[in-house]
Amino acid sequence: MAQKQAPVRRNRGIYLLPNLFTTGALFSGFYAITSAMGGRFETAAVAIFVAMILDGLDGRVARLTNTQSEFGAQYDSMSDMLSFAVAPALVMYLWAFNTLGKVGLFAAFVHAAGGALRLARFNTQLETADKRYFQGLPSPAAAAILAGFIWISIEYSYDVDVVKYFAIPLTLSTGLLMVSNFRYSSFKEVDLKGKVPFFVSTVVMLGIAFIMAQPQAMLFLLFLGYAISGPVFTLIMRVRKRKARSQGRKP
Repeated sequence: MAQKQAPVRRNRGIYLLPNLFTTGALFSGFYAITSAMGGRFETAAVAIFVAMILDGLDGRVARLTNTQSEFGAQYDSMSDMLSFAVAPALVMYLWAFNTLGKVGLFAAFVHAAGGALRLARFNTQLETADKRYFQGLPSPAAAAILAGFIWISIEYSYDVDVVKYFAIPLTLSTGLLMVSNFRYSSFKEVDLKGKVPFFVSTVVMLGIAFIMAQPQAMLFLLFLGYAISGPVFTLIMRVRKRKARSQGRKP
């Protein structure tokens, strides 16, 4: 009589270490919202940047410890939705748009919806997309632009009744750039483990010093420049392709 095989038990646990970083990013996004509700907008902006740091660490920790999982990927997306789509939109609305009525509500919603669509598209193209580039502005960078704008405006005591008219097109732009087809470098081809010339390490050290000296202005300009790089890079690539095609057709 044939013996029955024992049923295979599935491991229903989750990896703790990378998900701790994801939970930290999720809490930072939640804390940004609650801080804005209490009128602490500078704290809210800083909390969004903290969420960015933790979000960047969870994936790297998972790869280094070989603890990647489908659960972790989905949990990370849920965290990104709150921290980089909903939180920046709500903080911006409470800080500048709450006196603008439906216009302010619309601008904030465009960013939140753009972040949600960006994350959904990223998840569906995860296996087929070119790892060297992102399609559309990454949601953490879009959130950093809004958080940096709020932070720099508070730091230099800009009148919110004036800067809110600059914040509207900025918020609309971040939302639309996230769902655009512009290509952004993922910097995954950069080898952080390899050796670099001493000059490069010096430049990196000076760059960090500049950011630490004026984090509000430097972080805002850094991510704003990254947002602009997408349309510029895409335009250059299209021009090169057209030139290559025209040269190929010549006898």
